[in-house]
Amino acid sequence: MRLTEFWGRMDEHFGAGYARSFAHDHVMSELGGRTVQQALDAGWEAKDVWRVVCQVMGVPARLR
Repeated sequence: MRLTEFWGRMDEHFGAGYARSFAHDHVMSELGGRTVQQALDAGWEAKDVWRVVCQVMGVPARLR
């Protein structure tokens, strides 16, 4: 998954105004105690981060 697709999915689920805020502020134990942005910056694959977000935040199947 490309980062553009990842951010598009984040925007679709959280809203364009909140997706980046969520990514910078919400720490997830499933990401090793990192935020979404920190996980991406640390080299996590976007598809793996998206799977965690889907699992933890209950993203509807149609958006996965």
